Amino acid sequence: MRAVLAQKAGGPEVLGTELVTSPTRVGSEVLVRVLAAGVNPVDAKTRAGVGVAAGLPGWPTILGYDFSGVVVESPYRSFGLQPGDEVFGMTAFPHQGGSYAEYVSVPALNVARKPSVLSHTEAAAVPLAALTAWGATVDVAKAHEGQRVLVHAGAGGVGHLAVQFAAYFGADVTTTASAANADWLLSLGAREVIDYTTTRFDDILDDFDVVIDCVGEAKSSTATRSIPVLRQGGLLVSLPGDGIDAIVATAEAAGRRATGYWVIPDASTLSVIARLITSGDVKIAADHVFDLEQAADAHRLVESGHVRGKVVLKISDY
Repeated sequence: MRAVLAQKAGGPEVLGTELVTSPTRVGSEVLVRVLAAGVNPVDAKTRAGVGVAAGLPGWPTILGYDFSGVVVESPYRSFGLQPGDEVFGMTAFPHQGGSYAEYVSVPALNVARKPSVLSHTEAAAVPLAALTAWGATVDVAKAHEGQRVLVHAGAGGVGHLAVQFAAYFGADVTTTASAANADWLLSLGAREVIDYTTTRFDDILDDFDVVIDCVGEAKSSTATRSIPVLRQGGLLVSLPGDGIDAIVATAEAAGRRATGYWVIPDASTLSVIARLITSGDVKIAADHVFDLEQAADAHRLVESGHVRGKVVLKISDY
């Protein structure tokens, strides 16, 4: 099969398309013909030798954690997903990637039926970003009516979903983004958009119940600056997670709470998200689609930090 391999840790130039042996399905795994794969910031970080690189079996490696495609083999005859069914899901994150390839074999509990309203390129943009946004916003922050939520980088892959999930459950959502994305984010459910290019959010905001930080401490100390924006006892969820121990200590000293969050592959939650997408309550932005051979360019775009929605690799046609 064709696959994109990272030969070693390094820049985007270490990525290249090669012919490799297709995976063999074992036990409770599902073998999927991959038609599109999502490209996430964690992919680029891992390629550079950080991210979840410590969990890789070694180099060279096939990157990629989310995908959309068609079932080729199922664990058993009466399993709910059978050959020919259109699915989307995640690999065994964080120890196993592999979705930048024509085939992937993944745990059955990581795969759900693809929403029929989405193309495969759109569906591939969903799993990792949506499960991250859901975990941070719904599972951890318990988004609910009347809650005041600030989402940093609301136009990004995780951010635009966190905005929608928080708004869906009744929260009053403010987000930071560029002015070019303001109208779009308001249409997704945000009540207010702060233009981060002209305004420091911590100069004008306060008394929030929750901050969902999709930027991180490494860029403009966004996590630390978010702590005073919270009410006493408020919660900061830092998704990049860099410097999380120091962030937690600073928050506790100020009478606030903080935590990191790592995505958990889960087909049942992904099925709930699929229903919200099918009903039109949640919309997916996947405006940047590259061919498999352009994986290095896709990584460069992700690393630019200025992307609306998700970046996707188109691997083959259905």
